[in-house]
Amino acid sequence: MSVPSTTPRPAAANSVWPRLEPLLPQVTKPIQYVGGELGAVVKDWDTATVRWALMYPDAYEVGLPNQGVQILYEVLNELPDVLAERTYAVWPDLESLMRTHGVPQFTVEAHRAVRDFDVFGISFSTELGYTNLLTAIDLAGIPMLAADRTDADPVIVAGGHAAFNPEPIADFVDAAVLGDGEEAVLEITTIVREWKSEGSPGGRDELLLRLARTESVYVPRFYDVDYLPDGRIQRVVPNRADVPFRVHKRTTMDLDAWPYPKRPLVPLAETVHERYAVEIFRGCTRGCRFCQAGMITRPVRERSITTVGQMVQQGLEFSGFHEVGLLSLSSADHSEIGDMCSGLAEQYAGTNVSLSLPSTRVDAFNIDLAQELSRNGRRTGLTFAPEGGSERIRKVINKMVSEEDLIRTVVTAYTNGWRQVKLYFMCGLPTETDEDVLQIARMAHEVIKAGRAATGSKDIRCTVSIGGFVPKPHTPFQWAKMERPEVIDGRLRMLKQEINSDRSLGRAIGFRYHDGEPSLIEGLLSRGDRRVGAVIRRVWENGGRFDGWSEHFSYQRWVDAAAATLPAFGVDLDWYTTRERDELEVLPWDHLDSGLDKDWLWKDWQDSTSEYEQDDCRWTPCFDCGVCPSMDTEIQIGPTGQKLLPLTPINGAGLKVPTPTHP
Repeated sequence: MSVPSTTPRPAAANSVWPRLEPLLPQVTKPIQYVGGELGAVVKDWDTATVRWALMYPDAYEVGLPNQGVQILYEVLNELPDVLAERTYAVWPDLESLMRTHGVPQFTVEAHRAVRDFDVFGISFSTELGYTNLLTAIDLAGIPMLAADRTDADPVIVAGGHAAFNPEPIADFVDAAVLGDGEEAVLEITTIVREWKSEGSPGGRDELLLRLARTESVYVPRFYDVDYLPDGRIQRVVPNRADVPFRVHKRTTMDLDAWPYPKRPLVPLAETVHERYAVEIFRGCTRGCRFCQAGMITRPVRERSITTVGQMVQQGLEFSGFHEVGLLSLSSADHSEIGDMCSGLAEQYAGTNVSLSLPSTRVDAFNIDLAQELSRNGRRTGLTFAPEGGSERIRKVINKMVSEEDLIRTVVTAYTNGWRQVKLYFMCGLPTETDEDVLQIARMAHEVIKAGRAATGSKDIRCTVSIGGFVPKPHTPFQWAKMERPEVIDGRLRMLKQEINSDRSLGRAIGFRYHDGEPSLIEGLLSRGDRRVGAVIRRVWENGGRFDGWSEHFSYQRWVDAAAATLPAFGVDLDWYTTRERDELEVLPWDHLDSGLDKDWLWKDWQDSTSEYEQDDCRWTPCFDCGVCPSMDTEIQIGPTGQKLLPLTPINGAGLKVPTPTHP
């Protein structure tokens, strides 16, 4: 276990490689710990004023492609006096050897000890990475509790979507950043730089106070939580006069000023995504009531078609990737997606470069897109997400997709050469019945029948993938109760039987699902408060690692940890998960401002029960969700009227890319 230390941070960090290298032949996939990827940056330690260690708390194969970490890595390393390196979660085989041989958590660039850095930034896209955070802190030799850390320890900053409710890990992190990170990391860097240049006055407490005063960095130690006798929160208030009552999210408005990544990391080992990814717009106003990402990333901000084209050409020339992913929450909703895809398809006609839209709405995919995405003969996977099997449940969740939309879309795909599509649904949604779930089977059958009729071929397949619904903070469903795992699993068994009830159709339908147990634990973590930190620590002490991986996740370990820790607070696992909240309850994240008006969220929650559909405010009048006025922002939509081509090289060495406006 970690022991608090007051040892000063070294002027020059020594590499742990001499101790690490002999261990690598004894572990699986040792290359993931070696570093040296194309795009990696190794800077001189002694010339850096501020040093960041960046982590995506999962294995290298999952963490390296994470675009958020790659962007921050590049933004920070562009500053001459700043150094940023990466670290990932180590597999249990290496963890055991590191403990035996005294090797600390290390970065992959120069294999420096994470504890030697000024800031340790962790980006969470899922709460199931919390146990990996504790492993990294402990391996690094950093005290587990933020309250026990000294000036010699790095400031641990959480970011990513899960940071919109960091309360379950409030004891373990020093700070959290809500929202976009590009400008936030520069502001944090400036504060750390100035504090160090002044001789670190006031120590760690003063540095954290300066961060808190920005009103966009949340420092949990400066806030106290009071509870009511029934376990609910009474209030969350600052414990000192010079910190804000509410902390606001960061919103980067001009994406063209931030054309990252320019030099994408090219992995040495196999990863889950091997492509050059361009975020073509940020935010979503479709209003799906379950979707935290769509709610917390408002407003919509489009990257211009010309910047996208320039980024793609520069990124491909640098990396050698053969696939371009045009990323967003709903990529086909970009106002110039047609011209963008046709321009890129034309630019790379006759090459082995393929285009993909990893996130495509059923009602936004059309024959023109299908033809452009398959022009060079390579067809990447197509995934569509109706989310709910029945029209009724789709109205509840505000997923405005009809069955006719779905059939038209998959027929378009099949007739343009695709032979398999993936359909994603959720189980356990509010007001859901068995019949709502069984409708998924009927829809899948209709997809296969329509595909066979349109193509005249039986070589047509679809995969039905089911995920468990998890209520998330800052969404209309943040008040909703969860279904118990046995209910979810029972419905999934019935669904599988229904799919296979017609053998001719069923054999063309793949069925993949996540059972209800991991979803319930994710629900505990997503809507938990500070008391849940005791559960996380108990799970970790009992061996919890890589809880996002089914082969490592243990539901019983979480149930036992909750039973051992929560009754002391007068609550239990069901209290956090299967209980519906009322309108006046203080939620653990109410002091963290996503820009969304809580009254509007409550109204939309009530609208869901009456199956009222909310329009997309990109194309209709504002319906007062609160984001634009509270964030002093506005929705940015095209079209720009510009075309993608031609792209203008600079002496064959690169492209004219907009110059960032940051320092």
